[in-house]
Amino acid sequence: MKTIMIQGTASDVGKSVICTALCRHFYERGYRVAPFKSQNMSLNSYVTRSGHEIGRAQGAQAEAAGIEATYDINPILLKPKGEMVSEVIVHGKRWADMPAMTYRARTLEEMLEPVRASLARLAEQVEVLVIEGAGSPAEINLKDRDIANMRVAELVDAPVLLVADIERGGMFASCVGTYELLTEEERKRVKGWIVNKFRGSKELLESGLAWLEERTGVPVLGVLPTIRMEVDPEDSLALQNMRGDQQAVGDKLDVAIVRLPYISNFTDFVPLSRQSACAVRYVQSVDQLGAPDVIILPGTKNTIHDLQWLKANGWMEAILQAYERGSFVVGICGGYQMLGRVLRDEGQIEGAGGVESGLGLLAVETDFVPVKETRQQTGCLLAEWADQVEVSGYEIHLGRTTRGKGVMPLLRWVDGREDGAISADGRVMGTYLHGLFDNGRFVQKWLQFIGDEKGLTLASDPAVDRQQVYADLAEWLRQHVDVERIERIMGIHTDR
Repeated sequence: MKTIMIQGTASDVGKSVICTALCRHFYERGYRVAPFKSQNMSLNSYVTRSGHEIGRAQGAQAEAAGIEATYDINPILLKPKGEMVSEVIVHGKRWADMPAMTYRARTLEEMLEPVRASLARLAEQVEVLVIEGAGSPAEINLKDRDIANMRVAELVDAPVLLVADIERGGMFASCVGTYELLTEEERKRVKGWIVNKFRGSKELLESGLAWLEERTGVPVLGVLPTIRMEVDPEDSLALQNMRGDQQAVGDKLDVAIVRLPYISNFTDFVPLSRQSACAVRYVQSVDQLGAPDVIILPGTKNTIHDLQWLKANGWMEAILQAYERGSFVVGICGGYQMLGRVLRDEGQIEGAGGVESGLGLLAVETDFVPVKETRQQTGCLLAEWADQVEVSGYEIHLGRTTRGKGVMPLLRWVDGREDGAISADGRVMGTYLHGLFDNGRFVQKWLQFIGDEKGLTLASDPAVDRQQVYADLAEWLRQHVDVERIERIMGIHTDR
């Protein structure tokens, strides 16, 4: 098995996108290729066909590689759910809620074993493994127990490429600083630099790149220009660039997504941001809300906590008043639970627990239970305006929600069970289905319904062809990075 590992000088420098592009490149070259990330900390997750939960970025990378995602490509997933506490998911299943210091103390003794087991299985299945690091390999306070960067490279004897983000400034200092903080043996593994998110004339950068090569003795293999990324973002840092104070103009639909403290799977709404009929913004305070056409309550890793946050910060009144003025309200997963009458977590399943009243916009009640539902789903919409449109996606939740008498469900799964709820006027709906807005026919019908209610003409754009996105990413990489040299570094010398 040939390997390459992509590490970075910091988080959100573009490691995931470059790994996705490399997976597609090797797939197009005819290799059996798979992605791998030993330990991922992310609230954006993906459910495999077998019902296992992994990082969403690895799910996308598996699509790009032309394989079915399994828990082996991301054996450990950490999902922050409280102050210094994360849900630890091992081989796709909930293992424990654990404080950061406890997890750190047990990392090498317990967490390295599932990583080794997954690598061994992948070695028997694929020819090429594209490995993604996490954060930076030079975090001195974490380095001795880090199982996401150089220790993984050592396990499979992988050469390492370091990615740097020039857009944020200070790139040369971050490159040299990262390199100098590595041990001598680790520096020997570093075979190249990739500069990402560059704007402007490359000629202005060349003297700096020459200096970097001379200073470190490591070649620069390419400079990637900033492009509009159609790949879902993995890191919550991506939310920092999504402003919430800009209202929609003209005939666009103003879609305000409440940025909850423990927001999860915000990738649910990337397809909406690609719709020319929608102006999507993330709002952090009531002052930013304005008078949106649509308010979305997203998923959350700690529903009771975030519901209390809504109440403490004036959101409950603001959302109810907006609904009375004509806003549509949508809740996904934890957001769906909040739209109900009551939420009960007396067993402290998700966090501190307790019983909280919800917004009461849907006559449903939620009880939290220890067993997590993780499954891919397919079904059809039951709303009158939806015309039995088929949808697919996935569920990830601990709550069990019960509809009150006479409440209309939103969806019916292929096995006959029903999910979600929709108000009598159709302006409030909630569901456990992540990926709802990835369904182009649903988006078309939904926008048409809102447009009819508001007297607007809201045409939907076609859904993004994800396979074409992956092909474009691979071509983008080949145009700007010396991929042939990367293959030689990996020991790949034959044409396919």
